[in-house]
Amino acid sequence: MLDINYVRENQPKVRAAIKHKNADVDLDRLLILDEKRRQLMADIERRRGEQNRAGEDIARETDPREKQAAIDKMREFKDGLKEAEELLEPVQQEFNSLLLDLPNVPLDDVPVGADESDNEVLRSWGEPKKFDFEIKDHTELGETAGLLNFQRAAEVAGSRFVYVLGDLARMQYALMQYALNLLTDRDEIGRIVSEAGLDLPDTPFVPVVPPLMIRPEVLGRMARLEPRDERYHMESDDLYLIGSAEHTLGPLHMDQLLKEADLPLRYVACTAAFRREAGSYGRDTRGIIRQHQFDKIEMETFCLPERSREEQDLLVAVQERFLRDLEIPYRVMNVCTGDMGKPDARQIDMECWMPGQGKYRETHSADLMTDYQSRRLSTRVKRNDGSVQYVHMNDATALAMGRTLVAIMENGQRADGKINVPKVLIPLMKGLETIG
Repeated sequence: MLDINYVRENQPKVRAAIKHKNADVDLDRLLILDEKRRQLMADIERRRGEQNRAGEDIARETDPREKQAAIDKMREFKDGLKEAEELLEPVQQEFNSLLLDLPNVPLDDVPVGADESDNEVLRSWGEPKKFDFEIKDHTELGETAGLLNFQRAAEVAGSRFVYVLGDLARMQYALMQYALNLLTDRDEIGRIVSEAGLDLPDTPFVPVVPPLMIRPEVLGRMARLEPRDERYHMESDDLYLIGSAEHTLGPLHMDQLLKEADLPLRYVACTAAFRREAGSYGRDTRGIIRQHQFDKIEMETFCLPERSREEQDLLVAVQERFLRDLEIPYRVMNVCTGDMGKPDARQIDMECWMPGQGKYRETHSADLMTDYQSRRLSTRVKRNDGSVQYVHMNDATALAMGRTLVAIMENGQRADGKINVPKVLIPLMKGLETIG
């Protein structure tokens, strides 16, 4: 949510954000309601003052007639106050609704564009491998080796589900252990901070096992309730299944006042995630790129406002470290306004080379929210000088398991149908160098 004072003072920026993020919000109507709301609130305060003074008059008055007159006057003020409050209520409700619908304002270096074709390549690492045999995509590799079973999953749960089996399942668990070992190691975080040239503390990530379900009002405060047709809703309990661990990591400090000395707070969670993929009919129906259920390791951080840009850069540096360790060619993308999320001020994506598809595919995202979510969640920090501010929040993918497995399988495939295990995972798989 944006600060209404910021909206009033930065109308051109807000209008541009609405336009470039394709948001459907009537800013003129919001500003009219804001003016009306402030007038009504001033009137209510005036009437409350009159009521308070009338109460004082009643307490001082000794003459019965004058006392009764003061009581009658008090009733008039009370009735007038009630009417004014009733006039304010619908104005305030419509105002709140429009204010919550405003998208976050992109940072100045975010490219303006319509869709993913307008995203900018910031840098790349690694060269796509050239194979001297006919390559296969991950679906064929997995089914042939008995590592993926789509048919039985469809019989059990329907389309866009899969059984991950055997050594590929072991690889997924090894990826989880590898990521947790790195993210919870202060020395490793300090090394990443230093190599990225950042001026940030080496605070490690705290591992969390969060709820997989969330109340709609809390998901709304995270600005993640919409689009609802993407969410799995349990109507009998009025709970939603999370689409990312971010959904329940973000509210961890909801309605709390944090201390400056305790920031940054960094968290990591590995959870299942659930998405209906309602808007992706016909897209990625083959394989495990786009599933209804998938596992994902997510990072969430809370920091001081002046550190949030560097904090996002740290999360991106962590993502790059993971992909280099896994020896997967990738490129770093500066996501344009038309392709980024409503709460994002800046979004950086990682795209990995997928030989089976002959192109780069998005596997990671790092989202800087500034105070857009924390203002809705009322997550604040008391500064050392006594002032209080909203914290800034970042969330980012550490590893999306399905898409990471796809990248490992397709880049590591061999002519004999086996798949090379990334060197960093071999110790975690008890020396296993190939699977399949």
